Amino acid sequence: MAKVKVRPTGREAPFRDGELIVSKTDPKGRITYCNDVFLRVAGYQERELIGAPHSIIRHPDMPRAVFKLLWDTIGAGGEIFAYVLNLSRNGDHYWVFAHVTPSRDASGKIVSYHSNRRKPRPDAVATVSGLYKQLKAIEDAPANRKDGMQAAHAELTNILAKKETSYDRFVLSI
Repeated sequence: MAKVKVRPTGREAPFRDGELIVSKTDPKGRITYCNDVFLRVAGYQERELIGAPHSIIRHPDMPRAVFKLLWDTIGAGGEIFAYVLNLSRNGDHYWVFAHVTPSRDASGKIVSYHSNRRKPRPDAVATVSGLYKQLKAIEDAPANRKDGMQAAHAELTNILAKKETSYDRFVLSI
């Protein structure tokens, strides 16, 4: 499925406290499962999402450097907690606090990824959104997207090193 071009509206999508968005992907990030809450909040039909890249809900204001960190972590077999800004099909946005883990077969090979997402606290979103705006500005500065993402990733790594913490510990402390 081709990525649908969606323009952000600036409105927040309805996502209630206590709801849980669940999805699974194959090792390349293509959606293999999504629960009803995911379908409702993202505004897609199941047939539109199964087989589509999970990036179909990527908000353009979300720094790619955070996704690099996420994919590097889970690709190496680790789990990660992350705040993520997503984009619904109609252009509304929604913040999530995600927990992403790899799933393995009997031999230990990563065969899929599983993500549970909850609605984050507004104060946590306010804290992380400032950092993400800073990273996004760094990403957008160079003409080359790859250079921008690498510069923002280096800045994120530097910020965490100065705080003497990991990204997981940082987001869990918010």
